[in-house]
Amino acid sequence: MSTSAATGANSTLGYFRWAFIVTAIGLVMGAALGWQMSGTITGMMTIFFICSVLAVLEISLSFDNAIVNANKLKDMTPVWQRRFLTWGILIAVFGMRIIFPLLIVVIAAQIGPIEAVILAAREPAEYARIMNDAHLPIAAFGGTFLMMVGLTYFFNQEKDIHWIEWLESHMARSASIKGIEIALVLLLILLFSNLLEGEEATTFVYSAIYGLVTFLAVEVLGGLLDASQRAMSEAAKGGLGAFIYLEVLDASFSFDGVIGAFALTQNLFIIAIGLGIGAMYVRSMTIMLVEKGTLAEYRYLEHGAFYAILILSVIMYVQTLVHIPEVITGLGGAALIGISLWSSIKYNRHEREEEHRLASEAVAEHI
Repeated sequence: MSTSAATGANSTLGYFRWAFIVTAIGLVMGAALGWQMSGTITGMMTIFFICSVLAVLEISLSFDNAIVNANKLKDMTPVWQRRFLTWGILIAVFGMRIIFPLLIVVIAAQIGPIEAVILAAREPAEYARIMNDAHLPIAAFGGTFLMMVGLTYFFNQEKDIHWIEWLESHMARSASIKGIEIALVLLLILLFSNLLEGEEATTFVYSAIYGLVTFLAVEVLGGLLDASQRAMSEAAKGGLGAFIYLEVLDASFSFDGVIGAFALTQNLFIIAIGLGIGAMYVRSMTIMLVEKGTLAEYRYLEHGAFYAILILSVIMYVQTLVHIPEVITGLGGAALIGISLWSSIKYNRHEREEEHRLASEAVAEHI
């Protein structure tokens, strides 16, 4: 390996230093919890393995999350970038992976937060049942929010780089029709609500509408906050509004992982360890994408991430009707991002060959 290649590899690994540290601490905690619960080596290794699988699940589901985070972060000021990557990751790890599941149980079971923690520790099966019963409104809310995120990216008149040319060019032109993405989401809400029955259909519609309203409210609030900050100081551009947007976005991405984790274990604390480890890798990937300018270097990487978001949103809708294994969701998103990366590399190679050809022709003309 050349010196420059080795340096590049080392610098890349440097971005994941804290993720590696958290992984080591988390897996040790998982093994200790397994020993405390079972008192056997087998039990300890089982919990160790489950924590590892949960971390991989979270990473596979969150490739697109890291890319979308980086897309938003690159336009934020360094101060707000640091705030998101410190406070934001704390909210993501502790808020979405621990407090959010507890909050669902508090609301669904109409019990206090302390009782919810005791329930999670003493009656994990009942805790898991309550979480699974809450899956339909969570899927409707999160699916709607993510669908709006994906559609807003493609229905954009200013978007001039297209990966799937025939589709994206039509979507960009159609953006002149005001509210077209909202209309499409509302049509899908009506379609899926008709496939459900009775109270489930009502719950789906209300939850999906809340998801839509939340997206619009975050967009409006973000615009107002950032506008007021710009009025005070141009340097504050891309501040609190973008921060709030990213936090809600991360929450929507987290729904699927948190619910899916209960298929592997019903223990809230094991879930928190496994998903917390995965969340640290998402943070590391986000920092690397921003600082190395990877999104600019790979032309279609963003496109792959937003297609993955759209597919995830549809899957969340479909999961209100049938169960879809989380491994399919994760691999599907990773595959799309991989294909978009390959397309970007292919495009870059073609551009270099074209530049070389033009340079050769220019030299030949001067001879």
